[in-house]
Amino acid sequence: MAKLVGATLYLYLFLFLFLLLLHIHCHQCKPAAAASFVVHGGGGATARAAAVRAVFVFGSSLVDNGNNNHLNGSGAVRADYAPYGVDFPLGATGRFSNGRNVIDALGELLRLPAAGLLPPFADPATRGRAALHGGEVLSLKQQITNFEAVTLPDLRAHLQGATTATTTTGHKMKGQDFFDQCYLPKSLFIIGTGGNDYLLNYFNAGSGPTRAPLSEFTSSLLTKLSNHLQRLYDLGARKFVLFSIQPLGCTPVVRTFLNATSDACIEPMNHAALLFNSGLRSIVKNHNGGVRSHMPGASFVYVNSYKIISDIIQHPAKYGIRKTSRACCEVSRGGVLCQKEGAICSDRTKYAFFDGLHPTDVVNARLARKAYGSNSPDNVYPINVKKLAML
Repeated sequence: MAKLVGATLYLYLFLFLFLLLLHIHCHQCKPAAAASFVVHGGGGATARAAAVRAVFVFGSSLVDNGNNNHLNGSGAVRADYAPYGVDFPLGATGRFSNGRNVIDALGELLRLPAAGLLPPFADPATRGRAALHGGEVLSLKQQITNFEAVTLPDLRAHLQGATTATTTTGHKMKGQDFFDQCYLPKSLFIIGTGGNDYLLNYFNAGSGPTRAPLSEFTSSLLTKLSNHLQRLYDLGARKFVLFSIQPLGCTPVVRTFLNATSDACIEPMNHAALLFNSGLRSIVKNHNGGVRSHMPGASFVYVNSYKIISDIIQHPAKYGIRKTSRACCEVSRGGVLCQKEGAICSDRTKYAFFDGLHPTDVVNARLARKAYGSNSPDNVYPINVKKLAML
């Protein structure tokens, strides 16, 4: 009997979540105080009001902003060294890029304080952190458990005496009521996961003949993801942004591992990503007004990372890119990470990938712009992140 390998949405890195709280106006609840505040390591008040109350991000190394710096265990995978961050104002912060990751770029567009930079949950300086558990991966299930057990109680305590709101009916609410009825429903919950289940599990050489059929494996992943989304909904989440898997077969690490001799992508890997992405889009379609939805009042956005990045790879000159099949940095033996203090390309804006797996700042910025403002359902469905934030 075939065994499902890794069908638990394991993530490539020990990544929890990030959050940034903003005190702003919403349609249902009007804050009585005018002052802005930020918790969990964010900056001060901004001159312009942001479109969302908070941003919570669950995902892999593609969205990690420094949680990997605080990993325990000898097998920890980190990006807290040069040349990572060569084009980032703060240097090597743990982001797997030469500059911003997609969440950083999206945070700027959402007009979050501190230039859109969200603090890492695992940083000891981040208020309300959980004990670090060590190891190379952490399941999405555990990330949500940390969110429920640590972040939610911490935020409720913070709001207990700090916030008084007035609803449109004149009803006063404080603390926990305000948090559960106004804060969480007006926050964005961003999830980017799934790719590493294929890279590190399904297509891993160690999975061998016990590997389940691709359709069965994918179906299991999507079922588990749906359950995790339901759990977040039950905790109060109402606005979801789901990033699709990028074109795995076009990444330098996959090309190198399979000894690709041309610029052509490895189609079996891309097929797996497309299969998962199709199911992910169906989840969004079914929950946005679907008669069978178990999440009434929830709104979902599907960001087609696969198409957006594929467009860059297939038409590089259109976007000022020259190299799409090679990493900008000198990669280490595993083919994924940059060699510590290793050589890098002179112009990072001409490369699609910084290391063997992670896009450059310029690609992340384009992905964020499309997610935020595109009106094409091929890029983002059924609405863009800007419109979702304004709901």
